[in-house]
Amino acid sequence: MSSRETANVLWFNELHREDVNLVGGKSSSLGEMTSSMDVPVPYGFATTARAYRYFMAETGLNDKVNALLEGIKDYENSDELHHACEQIRNLIVNATMPDDLAQDIKTAYADLADKMGQKDPFVAIRSSATAEDLPDASFAGQQESYLNIKGADDVTDRVQECYSSLFTDRATYYRHKQNFPYEKVALSAAIQMMVFSKASGVMFSVNVANGDDTKIVIDGIYGLGEYIVLGKVTPDHFVVDKDSMKIVEKNIIKQPIELMRQPDGGTVEKEVPADLQDQPVLTDDQVIELAGYVKKIEQHYGCYMDMEYALDTNTNRLWIVQARPETVWSQRNKQKKADAEEDANVVSESDAQVAVRGLPASPGLASGVVHVIDSPKDIDQFKAGEVLVTLMTSPDWVPAMKKAAAIVTNFGGMTCHAAIVSREMQIPCIVGTKSQHVAATDALKTGDVVTVDAKNGIVYMGKVASLLKKSTPAAQTGQVVAAETFAPTATGVMMNLGDPELAEKYSTLPADGIGLMREEFLWTTYIHEHPLYLIEQSHPETVVNMLANGIAKVVRAMAPRPVVLRLSDFKSSEYRKLKGGDKYEPHESADLLGWRGASRYYDPKYIDAFKLELAAVKKVRNEFGLKNLNIMIPFVRTVEEAQKVTDIIKSEGLIRSADFKVYMMAEIPTNIILADQFNQFVDGYSIGSNDLAMLILGCDRNNDTVAHLFDERNLAVKRAIRHLIKTAHKDGKTVSICGQAPSEYPDFTNFLIQSGIDYVSVNPDMVKETKRNVAHFEQRIMLDKATGRGLQDPVDYDWE
Repeated sequence: MSSRETANVLWFNELHREDVNLVGGKSSSLGEMTSSMDVPVPYGFATTARAYRYFMAETGLNDKVNALLEGIKDYENSDELHHACEQIRNLIVNATMPDDLAQDIKTAYADLADKMGQKDPFVAIRSSATAEDLPDASFAGQQESYLNIKGADDVTDRVQECYSSLFTDRATYYRHKQNFPYEKVALSAAIQMMVFSKASGVMFSVNVANGDDTKIVIDGIYGLGEYIVLGKVTPDHFVVDKDSMKIVEKNIIKQPIELMRQPDGGTVEKEVPADLQDQPVLTDDQVIELAGYVKKIEQHYGCYMDMEYALDTNTNRLWIVQARPETVWSQRNKQKKADAEEDANVVSESDAQVAVRGLPASPGLASGVVHVIDSPKDIDQFKAGEVLVTLMTSPDWVPAMKKAAAIVTNFGGMTCHAAIVSREMQIPCIVGTKSQHVAATDALKTGDVVTVDAKNGIVYMGKVASLLKKSTPAAQTGQVVAAETFAPTATGVMMNLGDPELAEKYSTLPADGIGLMREEFLWTTYIHEHPLYLIEQSHPETVVNMLANGIAKVVRAMAPRPVVLRLSDFKSSEYRKLKGGDKYEPHESADLLGWRGASRYYDPKYIDAFKLELAAVKKVRNEFGLKNLNIMIPFVRTVEEAQKVTDIIKSEGLIRSADFKVYMMAEIPTNIILADQFNQFVDGYSIGSNDLAMLILGCDRNNDTVAHLFDERNLAVKRAIRHLIKTAHKDGKTVSICGQAPSEYPDFTNFLIQSGIDYVSVNPDMVKETKRNVAHFEQRIMLDKATGRGLQDPVDYDWE
């Protein structure tokens, strides 16, 4: 066995890219660029996979780790997975590192100091898993990195923390899903001279937006690069043509903050000097210099590359700090080949047979294999890309719905759960097929190939390729698309969003913020267990941490735009489906009008669970520093309830202020009639027009029999809304709307603007259209007022 294979530490210039088994993808790549290429890489060394395995064996941790991993019965159970991983990480961090290994690391750090001519130099320590950064199995970003570390003891401690980060919940789950045995994965730590970055960023040798490999993409921000990863700062964006090596696109973004190293270690957020905030992070010469490195690295590796760089504040020198294969476009050829295979189920449009019809709840076209599911207990059998066919959905169906190519249900109307959620996730959906004479679960069988035309409410048998082709967006067909512009509006246009996984995707929409973030998505996507059950099991921190992390994804993606989190509004039947829920939930015949919303929060049986939600909100605002998060209380029946709930919120340390608002859903007639009294406890209202119309009209919005009577445009509903806006504005309170009506009826949006509403909040697919509609209606109002010749609405919306 060679000395390299028995070494605990290897220097970058001793490493090559084929040394992945010795030091992992990140360390071997740094070694490759140092030893075999002429690109500037901060010098350093790497602990080896052998060192990690030696540490685990000498400390006796292997058996304990294996036992804990084998004890995980269900990797989809987030609480069970988290509990096991936390135990493993604690075991690793608290173990005593073998003396000889610790000494090897300390000696290498001292040698690095001598080589660099510095005493106790600052270093960056980056985890490098032995199976990461491979083109077909990327583990990138699943382990930890530590910046601005100084001193031999601290370096050794952080290496041990890197070891523990091999067992984060995410990394452990990913390895399980990818069938990577624990024994075959090890951890290397790359200890690299710290670049004191005045700017940093990421680069790709392919345009990741469209797969154009004739272009190089370079993004940059002031300070350390972590704020790009966290999404706290939008970077400058440069596109360079590989052939001419000229900048062909440049987008400079104002950058108000940066993350900077502190002289004594650690990092701190600072304000970018005012005279630099609007200036490019990089000069054109620096962009071209980086593009040259990108081109050289891609040519050397022979594949698309994803790289990180840093610009040193002292020397103004550019450094390459990471390089790894790009993992998306490198696999597209495989997908193209699969897509090109002849589909035996293709039928022509003229020959397509209608299988079933229903209400077009969420527009779109999709084709796929039918999977009929009768019960949520079977949703784990549902595969991504299938067409979900079922009786009706509820919040616990969300994990399956997210994977569906399309959704078709027997029951439900335009405001049912399946309709609302699918519109938000932009998944084609047809509901209420049974009311159109033929139930989907009778007409369709698992394994059928169908085409779902959710714009027209029709399901066809077979794959109607010509129909699908018509729906292909222009951007995918290579057509030139004009840049979109949106006029500023006085009436805010917000967005409804619950699923955190969609936050990044929708953050680029021209929305003024999130007007409704449904907390229920977080429970059904991440937690799956009843909060009181988790409290009883002594795991309340699971609720706080998972809620906080999910909320933060959305809040961070939208920053600095405001996000309004609607606190939990599960009905008893929905809560009962969460693990452990049977013990705590009553059986209510009409749970839409039962124990939900605010009535739970102050109930002695539930108040401890409500406080966990508030703790998560506090964590996001105070620990994560995301001050653009506000909250909203749903289904408040009485003024006394409003006082009780807001008192609890205040007692938990969430104080209403200029940057923290407490809103209330206006969805019950009492909210309208007594708005002058509710005003004293909240900062504003969001009209839930679905429930408000249901309760004003006495019409169950989920009941197909009376669905034809349900209409949010009814005069009684409009008068209620007009009264609320007038009453709220008298006390300086804002009013928005988050129901479905503005998305469906432009004339209803016009009514809202005429009434003086402050915001409208719509589903993502309607943000752009609503933005244009609002601008048009506002301009019409100004023109009418200026000329006095506008059309007059003959309807009297005031009841006073």
